[in-house]
Amino acid sequence: MIGLLQRVSEASVTVDREMVGAIGQGLMVLIGVERGDTEAQADRLLERLLGYRVFADADDKMNLSLKDVQGGLLLVPQFTLAADTRKGARPSFSCAASPEHGRRLFDYFLAHAQQQYANVASGRFGADMQVSLVNDGPVTFCLQVNQK
Repeated sequence: MIGLLQRVSEASVTVDREMVGAIGQGLMVLIGVERGDTEAQADRLLERLLGYRVFADADDKMNLSLKDVQGGLLLVPQFTLAADTRKGARPSFSCAASPEHGRRLFDYFLAHAQQQYANVASGRFGADMQVSLVNDGPVTFCLQVNQK
């Protein structure tokens, strides 16, 4: 399971000209589900996201987590993160989860995030989304929880 996180000043997701999710300061995270990913990987990725220290402390060092700064968490399902781009001029999606499995695991991830953290918003699985953000830094990290 993959989480591409970006520290943001603000971010939002729009579907059919309707804003479906928005946050102020926090993390906007694109979530990719790979074939064979499980709830255990989702749980581990969520734990890492909530505790990942990417916000500046009083000494301007990245020592504070999303929980520490009480920022927003915007989760956006992103099928293309699971692409294999190692060769050729076109991505392969053979590693990506099926749409059914991807939706189930994203819904699981979102529900658990909402249970564990108060300020969670999301995009819409399978929708044509327009994502807007102001990347703060810029700060971007790719977290991956591998299958065992």
